[in-house]
Amino acid sequence: MGRRVVVTGLGTYNPLGNDVETTWEKIRRGESGIAPITHFDTVDFKTQFAGEVKEFDPVALFGRKEARRLERISQLALAAANQALEDATVNGALERDRVGVALGSGVGALSAMVENAETLREKGPNRVSPFFMPMMLPDTPAATISIAHGFRGPNMAVATACASGNNALGEAARIIQRGEADMMVAGGAEACIIPLAVAAFSVMGALSTRNEEPERASRPFDSDRDGFVTSEGAAILILEELEHAQARGAMIYGEFLGYGSSADAYHISMPANDGGGATLAMQRALEDAGLGPDGIDYINAHGTSTPMNDRSETMAIKRVFGERAYDIPVSSTKSMHGHLLGAAGALEALICIKAMQEGLLPPTINYETPDEECDLDYVPNEARAATVRVAMSNGFGLGGHNASIVLGDWRLRIGD
Repeated sequence: MGRRVVVTGLGTYNPLGNDVETTWEKIRRGESGIAPITHFDTVDFKTQFAGEVKEFDPVALFGRKEARRLERISQLALAAANQALEDATVNGALERDRVGVALGSGVGALSAMVENAETLREKGPNRVSPFFMPMMLPDTPAATISIAHGFRGPNMAVATACASGNNALGEAARIIQRGEADMMVAGGAEACIIPLAVAAFSVMGALSTRNEEPERASRPFDSDRDGFVTSEGAAILILEELEHAQARGAMIYGEFLGYGSSADAYHISMPANDGGGATLAMQRALEDAGLGPDGIDYINAHGTSTPMNDRSETMAIKRVFGERAYDIPVSSTKSMHGHLLGAAGALEALICIKAMQEGLLPPTINYETPDEECDLDYVPNEARAATVRVAMSNGFGLGGHNASIVLGDWRLRIGD
């Protein structure tokens, strides 16, 4: 089986809460983190709500000078990484040459680009921020974590749209499996609840417009779904080689068992009608984990609440698992936290870890009217007690990017 990769730390800032336990408690209760947008005036917008990170104070976390130098995406990434590293009890004895960072983002620091473009146009070239260039680079969140902690191992940004979080986790696991690092800080971050991004998604027809009841807007697999809810946040998992984790006495949450990636090669903004790319990613993740269709206890679906994605993903799950698809609980926690874009897969992997730890299936809330083309067990509206030994999490993105991961109980030694 080679070098085994386990999860030893968790950290997150997202619309449900600014730590893992608050997030999980709201997931357990089936609460929504979606609310009217406060970041800007939405009076002219068709969609006026989103999943914002609430009560986030970067000055209190990093100091005024450092906070001013960091774009919001990097602030969120570093804050979540600090949580995860503390949770993993990483200390000064760590060999920092053997610790790396892999961070996913679908959009990056879009707000820095917009703000400095406006400054250039209105005030001239000499008023552009001297911090703009490092602020806007997609690798800056990963670099920020590396610099803050002195990690000199492999360091990279992963950009595969809404599959970025899963791809970042998968690539980080591969780095450890190849022996290039013993520990990777891995996950995703996103911060693009700004007028340009919301307007762009809106004119595509991708966003829900349920302004009168935003907490009920994200309704994956429901017949009345009308689009996704954009969100911001960060989620970080500490991935570590098993023997390295055991040698330092780390608590182990679970094991990274499998990773599969693919492309639809179909359309820049629509999933393949037959779910072919998603099917391939899931099959590859199962094969990598050494599992058959009977090996999965729970699927955290990509489940965006858009008509085409939910239908396509349901079809793909049926193609991969056959008749057993009807016996596997499948839920979309985006119904509660919205769509964190490039950070979605990382947050949903974290939720899978908690589901295994707590023996509880997260619900798909706002599920009221069944869709005959989406006919699986979506754990409707209420969490459900269950033994979850192995979970799959899916992430699919614009451009036809697909990434599936498999997480499990490390004590099972599955696939060995």
